[in-house]
Amino acid sequence: MKHTEVEFHSEGDRIAAIWRTPDAPGPYRAIVQGPGWLGLKDAKLYVRYHEALTAAGFAVLVFDYRGFGDSGGDRGILSPNRQLQDLVNAVTYLTTRDDVVADAIGVFGTGGTGGGNAVLLADADPRVKAAVSQVPVADGTDWLHRMRQEHEWLAFLAGLEEDRRLRVTTGAGRLVHPREEIMVPTPERRATNIKADVDDKIPSAIPLSCAEEILAYRPIDAAARLETPLLVIGVEGDATTPTDHAEQLYAAARGPKQLVMQRHTTHYAAYDRYWTETTPLIVDWLDRYVRPSDVEVRTTRSPGQGETAERLEAPMEATRLEAVR
Repeated sequence: MKHTEVEFHSEGDRIAAIWRTPDAPGPYRAIVQGPGWLGLKDAKLYVRYHEALTAAGFAVLVFDYRGFGDSGGDRGILSPNRQLQDLVNAVTYLTTRDDVVADAIGVFGTGGTGGGNAVLLADADPRVKAAVSQVPVADGTDWLHRMRQEHEWLAFLAGLEEDRRLRVTTGAGRLVHPREEIMVPTPERRATNIKADVDDKIPSAIPLSCAEEILAYRPIDAAARLETPLLVIGVEGDATTPTDHAEQLYAAARGPKQLVMQRHTTHYAAYDRYWTETTPLIVDWLDRYVRPSDVEVRTTRSPGQGETAERLEAPMEATRLEAVR
């Protein structure tokens, strides 16, 4: 697997990214990945997924969202809306590369909003042929609520209201730690070292107002419109990203879909425990659906049965020849 640092721009800000490719020459089918909750592009956790994907012939673009890591933009602004813009712009960047099959792009996202963002991108951008959403958040309000006892939740909402008043009267609101005062870490999160290589690189203080966008975060609404093939991977009894969020995304999706539920484990332990079982499923899903649509055939058997679509792919030699032209 080759590793190259690249960059593109999103809404005027520079985005730092890593471009991982097979050793063989392209053009490649490509997978885009925005990191999970507070994640960064160079997290070691992602590398072995990328190794599996590049071994299957894919190239992978993983990047730091605006304001995080090595990317430009306002530091420490945690905004799912901006993250979705960054993902859409990352897809556009891929289409500008000569070593990418522009008609064969998929998305992989893991870890809370990373998994949710994969669903949002697949809904927002028809250029995305398939999505994999691992341990996702489907509903931001429900996610933040379930981290807290009821009295803590009510105090949190009261704090948000007070911060709104503070912002309109003084021009600035409170700064909080994103992992301690917006997300509430579980005992497992405090004990795990699975993200230790990037934990000390995240902002320690962000505006409390960023929580407003998390409360409005609704990948479940996108899933209800989604006809793009979707693979969802959850963990039974997950205390970090609730199991039923994965189940709801799967149930809501309208296109080809698959649900993988990892049992007898926990949110962070599952990354290692079921690596050998889940990774081939991820690769197979993307390999099956992230392909060029050289010829599209739409068929209606009868008025009552609706329409089916079949996408036909030209031989790879022809695709590569066309890319050269």
